[in-house]
Amino acid sequence: MLVVKKMRFFLHYYHPESVLFKTKIFSVYAYGLMISFGLIFGFLVVSYLMRKYRLKRDDFWSLFFYLIIFGLIGARLGYVFFYHWPYYSNHLEEIIKFWQGGMAIHGTIFLCLLVLFFFSHFKKISFLLLADIFAPALALGQAIGRWGNYFNQEIYGKPTNFFLSIPIDYSHRLEGYEKFTYFHPVFFYSFLWLFLLFLILFFWHKKRIKKGKINQGEIFLTYLILHSLGRFFIEFLRIDPQPVYLSLRMGQWLSIVLLVLALFIYFFLKRKKRLLKKNLYN
Repeated sequence: MLVVKKMRFFLHYYHPESVLFKTKIFSVYAYGLMISFGLIFGFLVVSYLMRKYRLKRDDFWSLFFYLIIFGLIGARLGYVFFYHWPYYSNHLEEIIKFWQGGMAIHGTIFLCLLVLFFFSHFKKISFLLLADIFAPALALGQAIGRWGNYFNQEIYGKPTNFFLSIPIDYSHRLEGYEKFTYFHPVFFYSFLWLFLLFLILFFWHKKRIKKGKINQGEIFLTYLILHSLGRFFIEFLRIDPQPVYLSLRMGQWLSIVLLVLALFIYFFLKRKKRLLKKNLYN
């Protein structure tokens, strides 16, 4: 009960600020800091797993650099083109301001998969194994990044009196919701789901490394499936403006596409026996 009260105190009464502190020279944005933390911890997870899979560290450094660059580009472009192109088409100079918020994981996934594909081709490393290794890091990075949404007072849900409800300042309330103060902390629900997904995938890696035999691709496809399911249902609580088709939000449609694609690839590879079994130590 004490934990619940503390959680309610923090989430229910604290009013976050997007800028943590300022100097005359620069400002530190909470969103950018959370993205940085996500990259750092993701880096540590991938480094650990590559060592356990006995992959060369030298290959890892260059790969991670390209994934950071193209992952951020993909996330920003996904947000701009999938969700808010009518606005950004008239404000092109704001497209590069990713530190102020506005990233879409679907764009990150697409571009990072392209990077992994070309990297695996040139380095003669299994693409499916690389995708497996980066899956838990991606889930963890997303989970940490959601706290950036919190400090920006964005990605909140419908008005509620739920004990985890959070206050949204009047200036950040969406049109039609000005009279409400407390809203569903959608960012927090996403954080919990993604962090749980990270734990599942990470300990799945440890279990199969211990056994010494793996089905390559299973962990990454599981990430796509569970991430898409969680995102689809959480979207029902969100009220931020998105394109809507047949009563479903753009985030839900993208999740459906990703889910169907992941399931198709999984059963296709399994049918063709292309979920490659690999003995790690022979």
